[in-house]
Amino acid sequence: MSEFSDQEKSGLYKAIYTRRDVRSHFNTKPIDDEALARILSAAHHAPSVGFSQPWNFVLIRDSATKEQVKKSFEEERLRSSKQVEEEKKDKYMSLKLEGISESDVNICITYDPTRFGPFVIGRSSIPETGIYSVCCAVQNLWLAARSEEIGVGWVSILSNEALKKVLGLPEHIIPVAYLCLGHVSEFAERPDLETAKWLPRLELKDVVYFEKWGQTKPNPIWEQIYELVRANFDYAFK
Repeated sequence: MSEFSDQEKSGLYKAIYTRRDVRSHFNTKPIDDEALARILSAAHHAPSVGFSQPWNFVLIRDSATKEQVKKSFEEERLRSSKQVEEEKKDKYMSLKLEGISESDVNICITYDPTRFGPFVIGRSSIPETGIYSVCCAVQNLWLAARSEEIGVGWVSILSNEALKKVLGLPEHIIPVAYLCLGHVSEFAERPDLETAKWLPRLELKDVVYFEKWGQTKPNPIWEQIYELVRANFDYAFK
């Protein structure tokens, strides 16, 4: 395989840094079937433990189905609000946290632990690697969608039991991600929760350790790397 050109590398990093969890900027333009197929193919080419490919993609366009899922969201958000500190509860309830009805396509990505039999190479010591594999498919889908100028929002405030009932999932199938996909009027410069000052963006140097946990003093070269990343990918720090 040929090496990535500088332009190709730049496109990849741009997709990573400008990817957003979209909830409020969907418009009514439908997603082209060919673009949707490319996005799903990218998701299907994600890495998976033991090459198990344990995912399925349930595509939802029916408004009645979307409304049933949204009902679960509303119930779960109200329930989760009881766990929020009192001084932040009003702000939490005011946040736009889903685009179920507004987006063109909803996709439920599921995990099938039985695919290719009970033994999967690499899963015996860490069973969770099966679900981690599905998360890799989610990330592939998200980045491919961004390159197609299609927004994606992950709705995690849902009951999996409700999802299984609404979508008719078999008992052994586990919903991992419920995504809203659609064309958008804009991609925000910053993640919505960062803009709303719900939580801050951590610096890279605050989450990198060297050799052992908690060892944070990098050599001078790493200090230069931090600055180089900031200089070359300025849109990641807006």
